[in-house]
Amino acid sequence: MTDSAAIWTAIENTPRPTLEGLFAADADRVARLSARIEWGEDELAGGMLLDWSKTHLDDTLLSAFEKLADACGFTDKRAALLEGERVNVTEGRAAEHTAQRGIGSDASVEEAAALHARMQMLVEAIHGGALGEINHLIHIGIGGSALGPKLAISALSRDLSLVDVHVVSNIDGVALEDAFAACDPATTLIAVASKTFTTIETMTNAESALKWLRDNGVDDPSGRVIALTASPEKAVEWGVDETRVLPFPESVGGRYSLWSSIGFPVALGVGWDDFEAMLAGAQAVDEHFRDTDGRANLCLRAAFADQFYTRVLGCQTRAVFAYDERLALFPDYLQQLEMESNGKRVTADGKPVSGPTAPITWGGVGTDAQHAVFQLLHQGTVTVPIDFIASIAPGDQLDPAHHSILLTNCFAQGAALMAGGNMAADGKDPARAFPGNRPSATILCDDLDAATLGALIAFHEHRTFANAVLMGINPFDQFGVELGKKMAKDIEAGGGNFDASTKALLAAAGLN
Repeated sequence: MTDSAAIWTAIENTPRPTLEGLFAADADRVARLSARIEWGEDELAGGMLLDWSKTHLDDTLLSAFEKLADACGFTDKRAALLEGERVNVTEGRAAEHTAQRGIGSDASVEEAAALHARMQMLVEAIHGGALGEINHLIHIGIGGSALGPKLAISALSRDLSLVDVHVVSNIDGVALEDAFAACDPATTLIAVASKTFTTIETMTNAESALKWLRDNGVDDPSGRVIALTASPEKAVEWGVDETRVLPFPESVGGRYSLWSSIGFPVALGVGWDDFEAMLAGAQAVDEHFRDTDGRANLCLRAAFADQFYTRVLGCQTRAVFAYDERLALFPDYLQQLEMESNGKRVTADGKPVSGPTAPITWGGVGTDAQHAVFQLLHQGTVTVPIDFIASIAPGDQLDPAHHSILLTNCFAQGAALMAGGNMAADGKDPARAFPGNRPSATILCDDLDAATLGALIAFHEHRTFANAVLMGINPFDQFGVELGKKMAKDIEAGGGNFDASTKALLAAAGLN
């Protein structure tokens, strides 16, 4: 057996006390498994508490997982990522999203700063009226080019919105028509976000957006387009003036691209200061991830728990519940980040993986979810590890009772999942019994501002990378999305050899 295989065997054979047993055996458990990440100074200061004490991690497991990380070369692989080496081995390129936040090779950090300065100039020019009165932006992208901006706009634009932003990703025309209905074409810009500037859904939507502008009296529709791309020459060829092309490096992948010019709608919608604060919060987590080793590295510690539940206990899903309406889209964002990154079946060197990889990520918003899915989480026959995310400071100006009830429910759910019990008067009714011993972690933010959002996203990026290292896979390619797209193109071209069911469906829809 390899070193890592032997360590996995030891982990799998480790005793498994209950959560209540772990707390009873260690009076300092909360302190050992909770820690803060801080950022900023003065009015920009903030932080978040990460509490993993209600998971089954203990000193024995943590020590074993630290040995696993060493056997997997975690320290060297982390350095390779942050120094801009070619960690995306299947595509032969680096993954330099942290350089956009100031952590990377000198050349890449310098390039990112220059591209940010270019974007800032354009954003401030638009705010200053250089393109006339602009009240709306329709941001067209898909995948990471849409999910990140959509999350950030939803989270940050409630207090301040300089420009009304609508993010459209679906090729379903209903999505684009909804944006058209909410915008005045005379005061609307179009942002087209595509790494290659060839993505069929994005470019089809972009053409329809230009037609909408033209049909509604805009004389120069292409003059209303901002291109966000790693292929600026293709954007110019498509008709975008080079002064309105905001490039980003080829080494910045889609689901890691919010920090680049893909963040343009965030900067335009809520202001450059908030975009910079988001970068700063992410950088604080980058520094923690870079400078902290072993179990003290909170991103790596989270990955230890993820691996224990997925590989050892066979949990096929992981749930995320944000007890904050502003983070309603966060589970959606994590779905792509985690499942596209780590939903693999071979290792980085092309061999079959030796165990489960990414679980299915899903979730929702508290307290709504308590009246929908928590029945299964408390009393169902499957164990689902859960992350709760909340903010100490409220996001509203209503009676403080709103936020007090929200937080009370958040903390009570974690307590109930762990403790279990029986709600019958005599304590003997099976229908009212809760088995307990169900794991959860809590991320408690001081406030939900731009820096906090940046920190939350960066934490999960590094958690995802740490999981990939422990599994020996490459988290930066996504070939799994290509086969279905190729078949769709074959159908459009009138080719392809399909099964009888697919042929019948095509015929029923009039597409053959």
